Amino acid sequence: MRRIYLDNNATTPLAPEVFEAMKPYLIDEGFGNASSIHWYGQRAKAALEEARESVARLINAQASEIVFTSGGTESDNTALFGVVAAAAADSHGADRPAHLITTTIEHHAVLYAAQALEARGVRVTYVPVGSSGVVDPGDIERAITPETALISVMHSNNELGSIQPVEEISRIAREHGIVFHTDAVQSAGKIPIDVKKLGVHLLSLSAHKLYGPKGVGALYIRKGTSLRPLMYGGHHERDRRPGTENVSGIVGFGRAAELAIQGLCDESHRIAALRGRLEEGILQQVSDATVHCSRSPRLPNTSSIRFDHVEGEGFVIAADLLGLACSTGAACSSGSLEPSHVLSAIGMSKEQARSTIRFSLGRHNTEDDIHQAVEIIPQVVERLRSLSPHYKKEAVSL
Repeated sequence: MRRIYLDNNATTPLAPEVFEAMKPYLIDEGFGNASSIHWYGQRAKAALEEARESVARLINAQASEIVFTSGGTESDNTALFGVVAAAAADSHGADRPAHLITTTIEHHAVLYAAQALEARGVRVTYVPVGSSGVVDPGDIERAITPETALISVMHSNNELGSIQPVEEISRIAREHGIVFHTDAVQSAGKIPIDVKKLGVHLLSLSAHKLYGPKGVGALYIRKGTSLRPLMYGGHHERDRRPGTENVSGIVGFGRAAELAIQGLCDESHRIAALRGRLEEGILQQVSDATVHCSRSPRLPNTSSIRFDHVEGEGFVIAADLLGLACSTGAACSSGSLEPSHVLSAIGMSKEQARSTIRFSLGRHNTEDDIHQAVEIIPQVVERLRSLSPHYKKEAVSL
C-alpha cells in the first residue's frame, strides 16, 4: 500500500542529511563529553557550538542566546517557571504574587505549566480567543496588572495553524516592562522567524518539528533576561541548563536548522499551494465540511477541517487503513476523552470538536499525495456518515 503522511505537526521524518551529520557523534570518534578538555571532548564541544550557531541563524539570534534543552516542553517550562522564579527573587520576598498572562489555545506544555504555577500561588489570566483562532492584542494589554511578570503567547497554533500577532504583543509587553515568551515550536522551519523583529525575550524551539531528531530543543533567551534554571547540577549551557549535552542530537538540530534556512520561502509557497489543493478538493467533494480559520493568517502547511457527523478518532483509524496518516489534533493529547481545548476555546461544541481532523503537510509531500488524499477522504467520510444514526435522521428530514 502506498502511504501518505499528513501529520507533520506531530513530528517530521528525520532528514537524511541530518542523520549523516549525526552519525560521527553516535558511532565514531565524536562520542566525547563536551565538557572534557581532551581531544574527544573538544571535538564534541566544537560540534556543539557549531550547531548552536546554526540554530541561532535560523531565528536571527546570537549563539550565546541559545540554550539547548530536551525539547519544546522543557523550553516552555523553563521559560515560565524560570521567569516567575526570577521575578519572585527580584521582589525580595515581597508579599505580592506574580501574575502570568497566556491564552486559552496554548500548547499543554504552557497551559499545564501555568496551572502548576497557579497551584503555587501565581495568578494566571487565560485570555480567550475567538473563532478566528487569533488572540486580540488589546485583550492581552487589558489583562496586564502591576504584578504581571510574564506574557506567554504562542507564535502559531499547532492544531489550527493560526499565526498570532506576536510582534504587536511584544511591543505591548515592552511598553509595560514585562518579559514576553513565545512558543515557536510549530513555526520554525515553516515560516521565517526573526527574534529581533519580533522583539521577544524568550522563544521555544524543537528539532523534531523541522526534520531533526526527537529529544532535543532550544530556548532562545535574550541577553539580559532574568531567568532561574529548572534544574541544578553542572555549569553546562552557561548555567542555564545542567547535564551532559546530547551532542549527536544537537548536531542533528543544527543541521536541520541549516536545511530549514535553505529555500524556506520557496518551500513554504509550494506547500501552501498543496494545502490549497487539498482543501479545495475536499470542499468540492464533501458536503458539510468546514475549514477552520481559513481567513486568518495560517502556517502554510496546516489545515483543520470539520466533517459534521463524523467521529474524529474513527476517521483517523479508517483513513490509516487506506494509507492516509492524519490526526484529530495534538499528538500529545491522543487518546484523551475530552475534546480539543483549542477547538473548544474558539467556540466549538463537543460534537464539532470531535468531528475535526488536522492535516499537516511536509517537504516530502507531492501533488500525487494530495490527489490520493482527496480520493481517500470522501470515501472515509461517506462510510462513517452511513453508520451515523444522527446523519441519517437529518438527511431524511431534509
